[in-house]
Amino acid sequence: MEVALEVLAWGSVVLGLFFMLVGTLGVLRLPDVYTRMHAAGMTDTMGAGFLLLGMAFHTMAGMLHGESHWWTVLVRLVLVYLFLLFTSPIASHALARAGLAGGVEPWTNEKGPDA
Repeated sequence: MEVALEVLAWGSVVLGLFFMLVGTLGVLRLPDVYTRMHAAGMTDTMGAGFLLLGMAFHTMAGMLHGESHWWTVLVRLVLVYLFLLFTSPIASHALARAGLAGGVEPWTNEKGPDA
C-alpha cells in the first residue's frame, strides 16, 4: 500500500510539473496579454492541483508510518486547493477586465481564416 501511494504521489507531482511547464511555454509563446493570461490561469490551477494531490498522497503514505497528525496536513492541503480554485479564475477575470478598460486590444489574425 505504501509503494502504491508513493507512486501516485510522484506521478501526480510529475503531472503537475508538466502542466506548469506547458503554462510557462504558453506565457512565453502566445501573442498577447489575454492569451498569455489564459495559459497562465488554466495551467496554474491544474498544475497546482496535481502538485497538492501529490503532497496529499505523500501525507497519506506517512499515515502508514504511524504519524498521528497526518489529517491536519490533508485538511490544510484541501483548503489551499480550494483557495486556488476560487481565486485564480477571479484574478484572471479581473486582469482581463482591467486590460480592456485600459485600452489593450486583443490580438487578431489579420490574414483571415485561410492563412
